[in-house]
Amino acid sequence: MSAKNIFTILFIADIVGDSGLAIFERLIRSVQEKVKADFTIVNGENLNKGKGIRENIANHLLQMNVDVITSGNHIWDRRESVAVLRKNSLVLRPINYPQGNPGSGSTILQAKDNTKVGVINAQGRIFMMPIEDPFRAVQEQVRKISRETKIIFVDFHAEATAEKIALGWFLDGKVSAVIGTHTHVQTADERILPGGTAYLTDAGMTGPFDSVIGMKKEIAIHRFLYGTPRQYEVASENLKLNGVFIRINRENGKAVAIERIQLP
Repeated sequence: MSAKNIFTILFIADIVGDSGLAIFERLIRSVQEKVKADFTIVNGENLNKGKGIRENIANHLLQMNVDVITSGNHIWDRRESVAVLRKNSLVLRPINYPQGNPGSGSTILQAKDNTKVGVINAQGRIFMMPIEDPFRAVQEQVRKISRETKIIFVDFHAEATAEKIALGWFLDGKVSAVIGTHTHVQTADERILPGGTAYLTDAGMTGPFDSVIGMKKEIAIHRFLYGTPRQYEVASENLKLNGVFIRINRENGKAVAIERIQLP
């Protein structure tokens, strides 16, 4: 297959706080150039001190060649995030939250070469808020998007590995990629399913790895030892960028390669 027939999506995993933003700013240009990214997606639900996103941060990401920002359950934790969802259609929230909530769970965008890309954000229900069924919500949206493009990327923000794997199989052959987020621990199970859908259970985290999934170690340990809450504080040491890139056949939307990213 010629290089002209390949379309590359770069996905950067959950960016956590100012420290995560710092490593993202330092590395994103070189990563985009190295993988020859045609389209960049970022999960930004943890950018505002670990929970939510602010308007200025969203705009900053979009000015750095980010095409769309996905999120998850923490997008609702701060009022500023909800305001962003109302104003900015390039910031998505999970599609299976009940109707009446602000924001959108999917979009179709044009890359710089005019290739249309569908992006869907969904949230799991196992060990999380029991919202509407992500399987049927995504399935219905895939039907709509596939009328315009065969290149469809799904960010599935979920806790349970089994739920993520099940959605991958459910959508195999219908979307280009199903990439899991939320747990902040990158898994090593990337593969292309038989129908041509690239799959990874969790893309990981962009931020401080000397932490407990982004939180200062001593705060997390206190919670486990005593069972009492303490204010969430983002750690700042041993910064790494996690993500994944997927190479997709432009003609049929099927993935031909998937590779995890862990830098530096």
